[in-house]
Amino acid sequence: MARERARPRPPALFIVGAALAALLFALPLIALLWRAPWSAVGSVLGDHDTQQALRLSLETSLAATGIAIVLGVPLAFVQARVVYPGRRVVRALTLLPLVLPPVVGGIALLLALGRRGLVGQYLDDVGVHLPFHVMGAVLAETFVAMPFLVLTLEGAFRSTDRGLEEAARTLGASRWRVFRRVTLPLVRPSLIAGALLCWARALGEFGATIAFAGNFPGKTQTLPLFVYVSLEGPHPDAAIVLSLILLAVSLAVLVGMRERWLSSVTV
Repeated sequence: MARERARPRPPALFIVGAALAALLFALPLIALLWRAPWSAVGSVLGDHDTQQALRLSLETSLAATGIAIVLGVPLAFVQARVVYPGRRVVRALTLLPLVLPPVVGGIALLLALGRRGLVGQYLDDVGVHLPFHVMGAVLAETFVAMPFLVLTLEGAFRSTDRGLEEAARTLGASRWRVFRRVTLPLVRPSLIAGALLCWARALGEFGATIAFAGNFPGKTQTLPLFVYVSLEGPHPDAAIVLSLILLAVSLAVLVGMRERWLSSVTV
């Protein structure tokens, strides 16, 4: 029986550095669990204001994910399959919200789509009001979350076997039928992963939402905004409990989609 090759051991300095890095990520989460008022979970979740913010967050994040799918799937396909002038610029613009401070994105949306904005002034003339309305919250969440879907799908579209698509074309299938019956099933796992990442990011969005949609209870106050208000107010326990909920959702999505995400972003 052949002897197994010993795995190289990293330098001790690297082990220490890795341990400190892991501790940097884990310590705040441990502190959150340690300070969590477990006895107050029921009362916090049963509170009317909490349920209102939670319901609004679910509605806006799901709507943002739907818009991201409708717009992001064609964008990812074009970016992966079509060569055109300025493609690198479009890709950079698409990924910009990943590194842009969310509040800056909210201000940019306000200047573009506000009542006196570049385009918003014309929308206002026809009765379309986005800022400080629920649709403004949806748009802000879409802006910051859609890059996760596009980035995941672009890698999937690049790596799919085009031979199957060409075979379907030779059999007389139209481009749309090939996309619907061949291409889309091939990238379905990545689409699901990207949609879940997009939804989780939209659910936790704060900066762009408060800058573009405001913080109006029952109207635009999503769960992250409610957490911030609760932390600054007389009920910090509610902020901790709701932070744990957001943490659990984000962690579940990341753990469940880790391998798919890592394989899809390799472009």
